[in-house]
Amino acid sequence: MHTPHDARPVDDSIPLATLPVRALLRRPPVTVPPDLPIQATARIMREHRISSVLLARDDGALVGLVTDRDLRNRVLAEGLDPARPVSEIATTALQTVDIGDHAFDALLLMARLNIHHVPVMDGQTVVGVISSTDLQQQQSNSAVNLAGAIYRQESVEELVATASRIGQLQRQLAAASTSAHATGRIVSAMTDALTSRLLQLAEAQYGPPPVPYAWVAAGSQGRNEQTAKSDQDNCLILDDGYDPAAHGPYFEALARFVCDGLNACGYIYCPGEMMAMTDTWRQPLARWREYFRAWIERPEPKALMLTCVFFDQRFVHGERALLDTLRAEVLQRTPGQRIFLAHMVSNALTHQPPLGWLGGIHTIRRGEHEGTVDLKHSGIVPIVDLARIYALAGGIAAVSTRERLQAAASSGEISAERTRDLIDALDFLGGLRIQHQARLMADGQAADNYLRLDELSELERRHLKDAFGVVKDLQSVLEKRYLAGRF
Repeated sequence: MHTPHDARPVDDSIPLATLPVRALLRRPPVTVPPDLPIQATARIMREHRISSVLLARDDGALVGLVTDRDLRNRVLAEGLDPARPVSEIATTALQTVDIGDHAFDALLLMARLNIHHVPVMDGQTVVGVISSTDLQQQQSNSAVNLAGAIYRQESVEELVATASRIGQLQRQLAAASTSAHATGRIVSAMTDALTSRLLQLAEAQYGPPPVPYAWVAAGSQGRNEQTAKSDQDNCLILDDGYDPAAHGPYFEALARFVCDGLNACGYIYCPGEMMAMTDTWRQPLARWREYFRAWIERPEPKALMLTCVFFDQRFVHGERALLDTLRAEVLQRTPGQRIFLAHMVSNALTHQPPLGWLGGIHTIRRGEHEGTVDLKHSGIVPIVDLARIYALAGGIAAVSTRERLQAAASSGEISAERTRDLIDALDFLGGLRIQHQARLMADGQAADNYLRLDELSELERRHLKDAFGVVKDLQSVLEKRYLAGRF
């Protein structure tokens, strides 16, 4: 369970998974007007000792980026007159990151697009530029190299071979005692990379999309909480210009290509078929609005199950605004919907920590997993459910469980003290799960969520009982708040 005190992490920049981009900014941005001559621009870059410069209009609007590579490849190599305006050699279709984004996400963006400089925005204001050199000083070599390798593959078969390294990555993270939160972000990011690359290959095969779309991750991938044992949960939100007769065959083929590819890479088909390859979950924005409205207004058992999966949505590829529009509208609906929330609480209480009347831990009594504790459904899922209910009740936009809990404390849905208790319980249970899966994979076995108590020390067993107790207490609080006298 534990590494020696002096053990060094095998992945030196695991902190990039939680390090904000703002921590990497070293200087204010250097900007030049688009009509400045190329030679004058090069002198400014030399004076400031920078490898890139931003082009901005008089009103401050960002319009382009020029790097030292551009000067070499687009000016010197082409014999371009250095008196020409610098706008002629600038990259104008800019990719940016937000100041609050994680450095790891910036690295993945650079790997996916093979770029080396990214402007950093604070709202509509550019506040700096980060480069691959900035990030290399703290970079997580194995994770970032794996993401880069994924984007270089040219076929599904090559992606399958590359995806086989994700299990090794998780074992390395476990050996470095990486937190469950950081591990989930990194493993989920690898799934995002595989998905994006499969979509790129699909578009290369079938042509550009006839209308904009957003490929959306749901479930644990949507929450950035995946581990090696995961199935698929995904969907497609299509622009309302979608015509089923004209566009349906294209998107059916695209979705099947991606879902089949993910299955080949080890992300098995969702047993409930909640995937974009299923017609129901490949719909225009207007239909998705109808889905959520019906689920909230008529919270039947199936609707509650679908809400649990599809409320945990995160954009992966395509047109981000389609998902942002849908989520903003849903989050405006859920606060104050006490009947809906009461049904969500009742549904959440179907997953209970395995504690007896005297506080002892009950193991599974029969079947294939007899004598074990299901860490996922008995411990982690109940916390995920609690955090989702807090988010629904408070109109909280966060998707990851940890961020939902932190936001819920700020909104008053739960006290700061109980938030810390739940986050500690989540971290502990997630850590046990990752270490357990790492041991299985190291022995050549498939990862699962079923832990034998004899794998734990006496101290760890006490911590496990305490974690289950925290969850059970907070389930009771929600039960009294929403269910007392209602059914």
